[in-house]
Amino acid sequence: MTVATQSTAMPTAGQHGLVAHSDGPVVPVQTRSERFRSVEVADFAPVTGREHEWKLSPVAAFADLTSGELDGARLGLETSGAEGVAVEWIARDDARIGTAGTPEERASANAWTNFGEALLVRVTGEDDKIATVTRTGLGATPRAAHTVIEAAPNSRGLVVLGGTGSARLSENVEVIVGEGANLTVVSVQEWDDDAVHLASHFARIGRDAKLKHIVVSLGGKVVRVNPSTHLAEQGGDVEALGLYFSDAGQHLEQQVYVHHDAPNTRSRVTYKGALQGEGARSVWIGDVLIGNAAVGTDSYEQNRNLVLSDGTRADSIPNLEIETGDIAGAGHASATGRFDDEQLFYLMARGITEEEARRLVVRGFLTEIVQQIGVAELEERLTAALEAELQGA
Repeated sequence: MTVATQSTAMPTAGQHGLVAHSDGPVVPVQTRSERFRSVEVADFAPVTGREHEWKLSPVAAFADLTSGELDGARLGLETSGAEGVAVEWIARDDARIGTAGTPEERASANAWTNFGEALLVRVTGEDDKIATVTRTGLGATPRAAHTVIEAAPNSRGLVVLGGTGSARLSENVEVIVGEGANLTVVSVQEWDDDAVHLASHFARIGRDAKLKHIVVSLGGKVVRVNPSTHLAEQGGDVEALGLYFSDAGQHLEQQVYVHHDAPNTRSRVTYKGALQGEGARSVWIGDVLIGNAAVGTDSYEQNRNLVLSDGTRADSIPNLEIETGDIAGAGHASATGRFDDEQLFYLMARGITEEEARRLVVRGFLTEIVQQIGVAELEERLTAALEAELQGA
């Protein structure tokens, strides 16, 4: 009989991969808040598509925005505002720039490195007001942009940031919500079919302040809008909403991050999208981090996708990290599916054609987000844009 014995010999150099890594000790990122940040593009390695933040993106379609030099001149703008809203250009060294967040990936850092002046939209006064800023006429030149939206303490207002026409744009948007302020920011992407738009939105919410952040992506070949919200002070509240409709060959992406970093903060994340046509693609990644100081947190995130035809793909990845057990509640959900046959049968049994029944189901599914904007004129315009998408479907 043979008796097995444990060897006491020490492993030789290089055995079983026991060699030092050429870059020194490698420690994986343990939590969402530990990701590397920098405003300098040179601090980031070239994008290959294998990185965690790029692995679901068509990186070859926008290589000029991640590694090339960008035109940082002022963008063409159409603006409309009201008393209590100031729109102006500010210098790179303005103290407000960089207070809401810092780039975590190369496209954002490239835009930060190359922009010349930042556009400031400042909201003051306790009465409700609406301001609209539309970027247009950007053309095919790779561009960089930086926008700061600031809500003064106890102010109220709604800012619509839109994009139309052709574009190759990488931008950063900082949203600063002062103490007790109530701000709504609506980002509407209605670009031409050839447009490429990469955007990082950074929001910092003050004490007892509230932000409603809404992303509506309808036009463009590749649109990637990534909102990050820092609930930095007690009583902060964010409602992050998203709506997208991806057609054939269109890539629409959202990577949403909410960081609860103070006591008694609240977040609700709801993104809904529809996909139709060969090669239609959507990506949604939702990260919620409840820090160890964020006692009393109340958080929930969800993503819903409605698939209208074959040949589409929807990636939906919710993530939740909790570092304290003293919370009010937290959860996440994700679902991707086709039409509910019972809903279609119900409508068709009442004399509605199948084509119209399908449009009604999709309209009801998506307009839930539109109806939460709270401004009738804007809701009607976006509903009409959705109707146009559905007519095409």
